[in-house]
Amino acid sequence: MVKSYSLDDWSQVTTDALSSHFDQIIDCRSPAEFAEDHIPGAINLPVLSDEERAEVGTIYKQASTFEARRLGASLVSQNVARHLDGPLSEIPAEQRFLLYCWRGGQRSRSFATILDQIGWDVQVVDGGWKAYRSHVVSFLQEICPQLPFIVITGCTGAGKTLVLQALKDQGAQCLDLEGLAHHKGSIFGGDPDEPQPPQKLFETRIAEQLASFSHDRPVFVESESAKVGKLNLPEALWTAMKAAPALELDVDLAQRASFILRDYADWVGDAARVEEALERLTPRHGHETIVQWIEMVRAADWEALVTVLLAEHYDPLYRSGSRQYFQEPGGSHHMPGHDSCALTEAAEALVAAATMVHPKLADQ
Repeated sequence: MVKSYSLDDWSQVTTDALSSHFDQIIDCRSPAEFAEDHIPGAINLPVLSDEERAEVGTIYKQASTFEARRLGASLVSQNVARHLDGPLSEIPAEQRFLLYCWRGGQRSRSFATILDQIGWDVQVVDGGWKAYRSHVVSFLQEICPQLPFIVITGCTGAGKTLVLQALKDQGAQCLDLEGLAHHKGSIFGGDPDEPQPPQKLFETRIAEQLASFSHDRPVFVESESAKVGKLNLPEALWTAMKAAPALELDVDLAQRASFILRDYADWVGDAARVEEALERLTPRHGHETIVQWIEMVRAADWEALVTVLLAEHYDPLYRSGSRQYFQEPGGSHHMPGHDSCALTEAAEALVAAATMVHPKLADQ
C-alpha cells in the first residue's frame, strides 16, 4: 500500500528537507497547474494533460461519473505508460519518489500505485499541492516579522540591485525581489523574453529563500512598491519591509543616467517600445510633456531622455514613495559610480551600518 507523506510543518516542506528523504519529486498535475506553482525541484509528469483534464471534468459534471472515471483511468494508464517508457525508463530500483497532485487524490495515487507495484519506494503528499500551498502562506506570515530586514533605498539608477549582488558576493543575506519577479520594477522593467512568474510561484520562491536565512544576521532587500510589475509582494513581507530600518544609496544624477543607459540597453533604439511606455505616463505628466519626451526618442537623444525621466518622473516618485512607505534612512552612503570597487565599498558600508541601525542586531 502506498504511504502518505504528511506535511506537518515548514521544516518538512523545504527543498533541503524533501531532498534528504526523496530522490525525485513528481508533480502529477496538468502542465497548466504545474506552471502556476509547484514544489521547488519537482518535475512535471502529468497523468492528464490540460485538455484531457478538461474533457474528463466536463463529462463528470454534465454526463456520467462512471464514464468520466472510465475515460480518466484509460488516459492515466496511457500517460503513465509513456512516462515509464520515457523519463522513468532508466531509473534504478533504489530510487525514492514523492508524488503529489492537487489534493493528494486519484491522480497521484493512481500513478504511485503503479510505481509501488513495480518495486520503487513511493510516497504521496497527504493533501497534495493544496497542503503545500497552505504551508507557504502560513510560513510567510510567520517568518517575515522575525527576520532582521534592512531596506536599501535610493533613487532610480542608484544601482541597488548591483549592490545587492555585491552584498551576496561578500556572503550577506539578500532577498532579490526583482530577480525573483523577473522585473525591474518600472514601466520599462519587463522583459518579453522572460515573462514574470505566476503570483503563487513568486510567493513560493520567496518562501524558499527566506527559509534559508539566519535570524541573527541582516537580510538586505531593495525598496520596492507593494507590486513588482504585475506581482504583489506577500502582505507579511510588505509590512515587515515598511517597518524595517532603511539605509540609502546616494548617487549623482549623471552617474545614474549613465547606468540606466547601460542597464536598459535592450530598450535603447527600440523607439516604438519606448514610445508605448511613455504614453502610459500621460495621465501623470500631461500630453504636452509626453510629446516632448517622444521627440527625444525620435531624435535618438537617449541620454537627455533618461536624464529628464529620472529628474521629473522617477526622483519625485522615489521621494514621495519613500516618505510614505519606508522608514527614514538611518544612514546614507555616497557611491561615486558603479564600478566593482565602488560596489564593494558600498556593500561593506551597508553591512557595517546594518548592525548599528537594527535593534535586533545592535543588541548582539
